[in-house]
Amino acid sequence: MVALDIASVPFSRYGSYLAVSRTSGPSGKGLYLRTVHGRAIPSELLLLEPVHDGSPMGYAVYANPDVLRLESSCGWVEICISESDAVRLRGEGIGLRLSAVTTLMDPIIPIGKGPDSWLLNFRVTRVKLLASMMTGQVTVGTFDGATGGVSEQICFAPEQHTNRWEGFLEEFSGAFTLAAQQESFEQCRRKAHDEFADWLAKTPEVRDGVDGGEDLAVARELAAYVNWSAVVRPSGILRRPAMLMSKNWMTSVWAWDHCFNAMALAMGNPEAAWDQFMLLFDYQDESGGLPDVVNDCQPAWNYCKPPIHGWALRWMMKHSEAVTVDRLLEAYEPLCRWTRWWMSHRDYNRNGFAEYTHGNDSGWDNSTVFRHGAPVESPELCAFLVLQMETLAEVAAVLGKSEDAGDWRTQAEQLLRSTLARFWRGDRFVAVKAWDGGDIESDSLLLFVPLVLGKRLPEDVRQTLVQRLATGGWLTSYGLATELPTSEYYEADGYWRGPIWAPSTMLIVDGLVDAGEDDLASEIAQRFCHMAAEAGMAENFDALTGKGLRDPAYTWTSSTFLVLAGMYI
Repeated sequence: MVALDIASVPFSRYGSYLAVSRTSGPSGKGLYLRTVHGRAIPSELLLLEPVHDGSPMGYAVYANPDVLRLESSCGWVEICISESDAVRLRGEGIGLRLSAVTTLMDPIIPIGKGPDSWLLNFRVTRVKLLASMMTGQVTVGTFDGATGGVSEQICFAPEQHTNRWEGFLEEFSGAFTLAAQQESFEQCRRKAHDEFADWLAKTPEVRDGVDGGEDLAVARELAAYVNWSAVVRPSGILRRPAMLMSKNWMTSVWAWDHCFNAMALAMGNPEAAWDQFMLLFDYQDESGGLPDVVNDCQPAWNYCKPPIHGWALRWMMKHSEAVTVDRLLEAYEPLCRWTRWWMSHRDYNRNGFAEYTHGNDSGWDNSTVFRHGAPVESPELCAFLVLQMETLAEVAAVLGKSEDAGDWRTQAEQLLRSTLARFWRGDRFVAVKAWDGGDIESDSLLLFVPLVLGKRLPEDVRQTLVQRLATGGWLTSYGLATELPTSEYYEADGYWRGPIWAPSTMLIVDGLVDAGEDDLASEIAQRFCHMAAEAGMAENFDALTGKGLRDPAYTWTSSTFLVLAGMYI
């Protein structure tokens, strides 16, 4: 089973808001038990330190999806997340010290459940943990930490005659839960193992017969784990299981990221795929708008994200059995309202073209398309809306809404014609300043994303774009740079001003396939997949070195890898 580097990939499991990471926290750098509930800043709850005779000791870390093992010269400690809200701990030869930097308002409280049970109250992160000693010895202490705060500690240690111990941590919500303690550690470990194995079995296989196929197979397991472990159970305002973008620090769901996760799940796990696709629509407002981001605590409305939902739904309809007639009926009206929202509430100058009011609305936060400010009319936004209208026409036809189907098809055709007239300059697409209609010159890959229209583009437009994409410098040894590497604005770690990203890759590759450009699509997909297999499922990648950047375990990257490696290479 896949080995994990917990400095990059948190040790967690499906459904859980708890994770273990090697990171820097309130007690310095080390191994921390963390929470991924919304508003949890800092997220670190407890510093975990193997100890012998009361003193910390060096240790090596070994992790796979079902168990995290700390080994030293004197013994070992194992950690298993036995349930979505419970952690089992055991050790031999050495103990485990759990330290929390606290205040007088965050005490460790002995409780009446037993002489070896305590409540750990983390006021700032709004979390309580129940800690219990099952077998072995325990000490509780308080001392002034190096950070100047008060550190309260629980130390689990072996009994002298057995040299072993077991302990238990549970996210506490007011009632005691004993079920997870009644099973043995090995039973808990096997349950986690089997649940991940079942998830992996539903994960798309990578294609055979390509160079580096063995590396892609290993990366498939990592991608599957990143996705499986990133899911949290319904809690707070979340009504469905939600695949977070990461359990590192991007611990929410953004309103276009979830589409890529739904697509990856659609090929083997249709119920989970539908939950991910519909998740943001649970918070749709009366006008039809979607929040920018949501977690278990709140949705945020500062920005929005591009309307790729029609494109994603159409892809799922074509490539999986996840989309039934009942599900189409569930999605149809929300998708209609989302489309109308763009055409009505984001067309401030009333010229028939939707606008981005900030780079964040596009998902390409700091793209050079937005270097002069906003609002901006962009051709790829129109392309997404064309596809969304086409999808609505198809769905309406399936649902027997023939008049709706005709209306949506007519709107799609009109918008496509208008888009070409507004943004095509004979050799390239440009974005336009909404306030004066002036062209925005940019070397951003964003202006190639209209290729997502595939065969809908006129042949001369399509061929010009494909030729420029293939030979103009955006395609590096690792994939598609989001800013031309020779541009004066290119930055190796410049977010959307250079690095390779999964969503832009997926959108363009899919459009190329639709246009019949299979060879170029396959080449781009292979470069991306081999880069991810080497560097991990990072948020984005250095376009010239392939090095992973920013969040090192990001689900839309793992999902895009699975789709590309399973279908496009």
